[in-house]
Amino acid sequence: DTIWMLLASLLVFFMHAGFSLLEAGSVRRKNTQNILAKNLCVVVVGFMCWWFVGYSFAFGVAEDNNKFIGHNNFAAGGFWAAPETFRFWLFQGAFCATGATIVSGAMAERTELKGFAIFVVFMTSWIYPVVVYWVWSGAGILNYTDDEGNVGAANGPSLIDFAGSGVVHLVGGIGAIAGAIIVGPRKDRWAAHLVDSFDGHSIPFCVLGTFCLWFGWYGFNPGSTGS
Repeated sequence: DTIWMLLASLLVFFMHAGFSLLEAGSVRRKNTQNILAKNLCVVVVGFMCWWFVGYSFAFGVAEDNNKFIGHNNFAAGGFWAAPETFRFWLFQGAFCATGATIVSGAMAERTELKGFAIFVVFMTSWIYPVVVYWVWSGAGILNYTDDEGNVGAANGPSLIDFAGSGVVHLVGGIGAIAGAIIVGPRKDRWAAHLVDSFDGHSIPFCVLGTFCLWFGWYGFNPGSTGS
């Protein structure tokens, strides 16, 4: 089980190389360094936040739990009591970072690194973990077991999301469209005489990034089996 989950985690983690290549190839050359820094920021800052509070809010079900947010296992506390938690933490951390990096491409070329870093902190510490708790913790408002042993949600049948189509991609997608609406289009993006100047600078990067994402995806669904 550990080897299976570690392999799946590494495949999902490798998707960040794909995101980096795809996004770098899709922007103008002058913005390559900025978009690569954002992808690196997602992994570094995102995993730190996931370690400190994100996992706790997402899966930290306690005896006095509620249906909104977890509050146990802060900073990996208690993991050694159940060592298999480490592999689960790594796999879910890769999911968390993926949800955040979706947003970087949607706001490419028009967001400063420091502003994006602040967003990453909120996304990986609060926004994403809360949604995860609602669906995947087994105690959240959209999927929980009541005192009589019945599985359901606050408003009917429980929400089932096997590999993150809603939890990961919908949350990241909503963050992306919200960010794109807030920052708006790039300056002169729709000026007729400048339309060609916004083309991505490297088709090879885009293609290589696509293959990396494709390859990494083989860890997304299989790893979601958990064992």
